[in-house]
Amino acid sequence: MKRFWLLFSQTVTVLVAAYFVVATLQPDWLRRGATRSGAGVALIEAPSTPAAPPAPGSFAAAARKAAPAVVSINTSKAAVRHPRSNDPWFQFFFGDQGTQQAQTGLGSGVIISPDGYILTNNHVVEGADEIEVTLTDSRRTRATVIGTDPDTDLAILKVQLDKLPVIVLGNSDQLAVGDHVLAIGNPFGVGQTVTSGIVSALGRSQLGINTFENFIQTDAAINPGNSGGALVDVNGNLMGINTAIYSRSGGSMGIGFAIPVSTAKLVLDGIVKDGQVTRGWIGVEPNELSPELAQTFGVKASEGVIITGVLQDGPAARAGMRPGDVIVQVQDKPTASVSALLTAVASLKPGTPATFQLQRGDSRVELEVVPGTRPRPQRAPQPQR
Repeated sequence: MKRFWLLFSQTVTVLVAAYFVVATLQPDWLRRGATRSGAGVALIEAPSTPAAPPAPGSFAAAARKAAPAVVSINTSKAAVRHPRSNDPWFQFFFGDQGTQQAQTGLGSGVIISPDGYILTNNHVVEGADEIEVTLTDSRRTRATVIGTDPDTDLAILKVQLDKLPVIVLGNSDQLAVGDHVLAIGNPFGVGQTVTSGIVSALGRSQLGINTFENFIQTDAAINPGNSGGALVDVNGNLMGINTAIYSRSGGSMGIGFAIPVSTAKLVLDGIVKDGQVTRGWIGVEPNELSPELAQTFGVKASEGVIITGVLQDGPAARAGMRPGDVIVQVQDKPTASVSALLTAVASLKPGTPATFQLQRGDSRVELEVVPGTRPRPQRAPQPQR
């Protein structure tokens, strides 16, 4: 009996010691649902089986679960003197321009990993010299920009703090029109605010906001300062990053847009792993199919995207694609609009052949196209101040 008790006590001691070692060195291992992304970022994802919705009448539990992981972001840009402000002739004609005031900005962000990664909008941090993050427990710290993706208006920040509250990532593909959602952020700088609404529409595109658009539309009140904040479901799981509103007055009019978390995860992995998001590219000029264009190019097609230009020696040209071809499918997925084609091509892996179904004249053609890497957008030079 004595020997048994000694063995039992030694086993318990070893297990307790192992627990404390893991809790100290790898605390995310102990978090429920903890996983690692393709780039090795620690994430907490909701179970694949949706949880039962809470009892009707209150979303307090969802807000308590998600709100601590939503942070306020304050940015600043240093004051700049006009390069000719000391020129006497310049002062004679234009007066003393002096030094422009420092610019400040306000937005929100979401802590998605115990490693300190924060998701926000690119337009929240673009051009900032300093970025300060404020947590709901009043802790403040400087944040570093790990990378940005202007094509989706997403940015990845990182902070060096311990015991960070982390949001649970949901599955935005399971959202349906009519689902209840909450928007959490810091509108107008008044402090963290939670608003509720429903999913008004899915897959919104052709809005002219980003290059790649696949927005969740919601009527939850979103205002300036909410950008980069969280759109969560009734279980408190992250479904999207609030990014834009439709407004004639500057305030909420019941039409807000959020980037799905599925897109955000792809951007996160690309930036952390490669420093940028790598997208497919085939070198064509697409246009929406219209009866006039169909008649001009002599093609008999009622749906798809018509190609009006093909880059010489580009991936599409090497595969045999021609102006006047109508792309109907990419990898067996229909392409009914230019935005759908852009999204489908961008998701292709550069260097890996992909199947394109075309309508050429009155016949169907299948081509194997080896996509290249989408060039990064060229930014226009900033005017001097």
